Amino acid sequence: MTERLLQFIWQFQYFNRSQLQIEQGETLTVIGPGIYNTNQGADFLQAKLKIGNVLWAGNIELHIKASDWNKHAHNNDPNYKNVILHVVWENDLEASDMPVLVLQHRVSSILLNRYEHLMQQQDFVPCANNLQHVKDIIWLTWKDRLFVERMKRKTDHILKLLEESNNHWEEVCWWLIARNFGIKVNAEAFEIVARSVSINILAKQKNSIQQLEALLLGQAGFLENDFDEAYPQMLKKEYRYLSKKYTLQRPQVQIHFLRMRPPSFPTVRLAQLAAFIQSSNHLFSQLLDAETIEDLLMLFNVTANDYWHYHYKLDELARYQPKKLGKGTIINIIINTVGPLLFAYDNFHSLEIHKERVLKWMQELPAENNAIMEKFEERGVKNSCAFDSQSLLELKMQYCESRRCLSCSIGNVLLKFTEC
Repeated sequence: MTERLLQFIWQFQYFNRSQLQIEQGETLTVIGPGIYNTNQGADFLQAKLKIGNVLWAGNIELHIKASDWNKHAHNNDPNYKNVILHVVWENDLEASDMPVLVLQHRVSSILLNRYEHLMQQQDFVPCANNLQHVKDIIWLTWKDRLFVERMKRKTDHILKLLEESNNHWEEVCWWLIARNFGIKVNAEAFEIVARSVSINILAKQKNSIQQLEALLLGQAGFLENDFDEAYPQMLKKEYRYLSKKYTLQRPQVQIHFLRMRPPSFPTVRLAQLAAFIQSSNHLFSQLLDAETIEDLLMLFNVTANDYWHYHYKLDELARYQPKKLGKGTIINIIINTVGPLLFAYDNFHSLEIHKERVLKWMQELPAENNAIMEKFEERGVKNSCAFDSQSLLELKMQYCESRRCLSCSIGNVLLKFTEC
């Protein structure tokens, strides 16, 4: 037994409620179990009980053992002065001034066994073998909540970045777009590079793709070598001039090429990022004005300049291949960067218009395709659009990975005794 499981059992009243009695001998009727409290104070607030013939309204505290009340010094804590019932798994005290309800012999062994089974599972997710039994309506409502939670979590992060930038939305947008261009392996390094050269500096050099490339490649540390080709030699010269002009400090970042397909090489991504900066005008404003997915696809429809048609790395000739930003990459940017940015903007300004657009886009965009999604689909879980895949990613990363089955709607259903 864990305290969280005990809270779950009390919250949903998953115990035998017939002929309830507190340890002091009086009858107990639970009118309302209270509201689960994740903040400081008692576990459940605003509960309603009938003890004997007296109606009580107040809070409820739960512990594995009755003696935990004293161990946690609740007697002297004003946050617990309104507790009307102490719910415990085991009563290890001879007497208590607080009404005590013991649940140890009132909970079905089926529920306890199911919970133990979930906690011990080493599969993709704890309930992997039972996912196909959960009804669609449960998945639908749970995915709605998961998507909102994911957007809120990302929004909170974006609003912290906004504070760091002194409420400069364009700057935060630049940081996050650059991070996304770095893909997972180089995301942090690309964001550090973006933070080292402000969007205002880049805007001043927008007339020259070579200067934009020089700034980004130079700050990323790719212009330190001695080159044979004229183009990287020119970039190196431009970078030396611009870094002195703007007194830039080159960050110490480690950027990786290993186990990466050449079109995703960081040098190519930085060249595409330079092309994107040159083609955009007041980037964040353009995102705010976008009404359709087609608007966004056009905005991010960029190709690195001609030099990169024959290169994946500086000074290394390769066969001809224009380095156009792929549609899959653009969709990834829309899902993971544009959507959260617009959600955060609406939250900050108490708006709804951009949230509605994002929700519409997520239902129109194809589902993300990765190992996590494949495993959910193998177990009969629908993944038909980006809304679904974002919800399932939130489920996997924020619930399944940390075994938060008791806070998960799917886990709740599978722990019940009724049909899924």
